[in-house]
Amino acid sequence: MPSAPRQQRPVLFAVLLIVLGVIGWIAAFTLTLDKFTSLSGSSEALGCDFSLLVQCSANLKSAQGAIFGFPNPLIGVAAWIAPIVVGAGLLAGARFDRWFWALFNLGFVFALGFVGWLVATSIFALGTLCPWCMLTWAVVIPAFWLVTLRNLREGVFPVPAAVRRFAGAAYGWVPFITLVCYLAIAVMAQIRLDVLSYL
Repeated sequence: MPSAPRQQRPVLFAVLLIVLGVIGWIAAFTLTLDKFTSLSGSSEALGCDFSLLVQCSANLKSAQGAIFGFPNPLIGVAAWIAPIVVGAGLLAGARFDRWFWALFNLGFVFALGFVGWLVATSIFALGTLCPWCMLTWAVVIPAFWLVTLRNLREGVFPVPAAVRRFAGAAYGWVPFITLVCYLAIAVMAQIRLDVLSYL
């Protein structure tokens, strides 16, 4: 009796989850180390402090840098493990139920909302651009779109067929959508902080 055809593994999707997760984890871990350095009372400048505009110190020492009562980077150190594990599981042939994908997606909805708040706070309140923070923004954005459009396309959420088709078509445009988001942040930073004058 012929065996049923095996479902093709989403290799590219899985690899992207792993790569984005690793980059995000490195950024969060490095920021955590910088936070510990700043708490030690050392007068030495942090490695991510390049100028009054491009620096981490102001962000880490601000009240917004510990919005839940502990350093924000600790959230990333814990949370970025999830896409790494999910990506590795997919490469190994794991299949996850709809509820799992929905919760996974909810995590990225929170991440994108949190990043949006951090972007606004950094640009409009603190007047700084934190390098490791920006790297975190840079990976959260494509990760959100990849997971959300994938879930809409695969019917994880009860949406009309037209929405699923649109998500399937938009999935291939994630790089472009991500670039548009980057440009929007860059424009806000330029208008508010006049970044080009520091170059």
